[in-house]
Amino acid sequence: MNLGIPKESHPGERRVAASPAAASRFVELGFDVTVEAGAGDGASYPDSAYEAIGAKIGSKEDAFSADVVLKVRAPRDEDDARELDLIREDATLISYVFPAQNDALVASLQARKITALAMDCVPRITRAQKVDSLSSMANIAGYRAVIEAANEFGSFFTGQFTAAGKVPPAKVLVIGAGVAGLSAIGAARGLGAIVRAFDTRESVRDQIKSLGGEFLTVEIEESGEGGGGYAKTMSKEFIDAEMALFREQAKEVDIVITTALIPGKPAPKLWLKDMVETMKPGSVVVDLAAEQGGNCDLTEPGARAVHDGVVILGYTDMPSRMATVASDLYGTNLGHLLDELGGAGTFNVDLDNDIIRGAIITQEGEVLWPPPAAPEPSPAAKPTPKPAPEPAPKPAAAAVTPEAPAATSEGGGFSGKVLVGLALTALWLWLRFGSGASNSVGETESEFLQHVTVFILACFVGWQVIWSVTAALHTPLMSVTNAISGIIVVGGLVLATDDVPQVAAIIGAIAILFATINIVGGFMVTRRMLRMFNK
Repeated sequence: MNLGIPKESHPGERRVAASPAAASRFVELGFDVTVEAGAGDGASYPDSAYEAIGAKIGSKEDAFSADVVLKVRAPRDEDDARELDLIREDATLISYVFPAQNDALVASLQARKITALAMDCVPRITRAQKVDSLSSMANIAGYRAVIEAANEFGSFFTGQFTAAGKVPPAKVLVIGAGVAGLSAIGAARGLGAIVRAFDTRESVRDQIKSLGGEFLTVEIEESGEGGGGYAKTMSKEFIDAEMALFREQAKEVDIVITTALIPGKPAPKLWLKDMVETMKPGSVVVDLAAEQGGNCDLTEPGARAVHDGVVILGYTDMPSRMATVASDLYGTNLGHLLDELGGAGTFNVDLDNDIIRGAIITQEGEVLWPPPAAPEPSPAAKPTPKPAPEPAPKPAAAAVTPEAPAATSEGGGFSGKVLVGLALTALWLWLRFGSGASNSVGETESEFLQHVTVFILACFVGWQVIWSVTAALHTPLMSVTNAISGIIVVGGLVLATDDVPQVAAIIGAIAILFATINIVGGFMVTRRMLRMFNK
């Protein structure tokens, strides 16, 4: 089965559908790979690199006439480049299509009975992450946005203290915390900037904070969660509060990176003209939504603009500006999709495959996009919720106290505590009546009872201390209990060498063993944690 990789003809596009490393995966899947001469030049992949992995170098016609055609951009259907006419009617095309914005292209694909799979329509489900090229390219775009902003910004990103004076760190605002936004946050923080981020989805708060950014929000509570991991259109009240927040931020920030997109619709306008005019001269706005109209009022798609001393970058080729890695990642995504299709030996466009069904646009002259919505589970299939137990009545005069956090381990519940209590009571009774001590309460037995009482109380106190600490802190807790373990070792040594009953000496020896294990483990954990901070 033949597979063709033609050269991209879109103006300024330097990517290729697969790097030589990715193309070698196609060969392993059984395809006869033909690459158009010079297809990888823009991404620094010479023809010889493709020949080295077993691919054949051919003409444009050779690449487009293959059984399966792989592209980055959709095939052009213009007078100067009628690529669609070069594809066979029974062939399969895999590329970006964006069917919601390209009705004419979808109609042409239908008329020519081409089976078209759109990489931009791969469903956002866990199983499809390996095929999700939009995330791969968004990751690159977010990183490159910071690099482009740093190139235009006339100062450092990180703060500087020099003999010539102090330079404050740059303040960066990222609007939209999807894949591109999170990538931009990480890159800006890596360069030392103060980063703030805004998103309508509360679920991304922890992701922003984990990258060192500050999460900005508004007072109005409204969920911005949309389908497929995207944000949805918000209410007028929320948008008004959002605009007020942005106007305040415009007075402070030096760099703004916007990434907000809504599938199938023009990019929402979030950074308005008056906000740009509020920014300090020399500030930079990078609009990653420029290809869909832009989030900024003053964005010129594909160009660099300047307004009141503020630079607005509307480049639509951010991934193409890192064509080497972009081609490699995109080709890897294609390799996983070809694997889902069965490879060359059992190539099959299986509409029962949820990845294939989500991505397919046309097949045998029929438009199959958009895919049918996932069926809702029937009421009979839904588990019947158990009735909540009625709360026990509280005494009228009882003070309201906060509930203790529920234990997450098996031993942390009420039944576990009861079992431990019973075990300790049984141990005490055995020591009391089975150790051979005199029934008359003498001085030795009185001391023994004191020791047992302290032991039982220490067990319960230790139990409560450990299970009241969140599990995430158990490891550092272990590293700081060496002093307590040392005291246990000393006490155990004294007890084991003193003139005491044999059972007490055995217990002292056991205490020495477990305390020694805790000391050694504590030092090992401490050393490992300290190594994490070494550069």
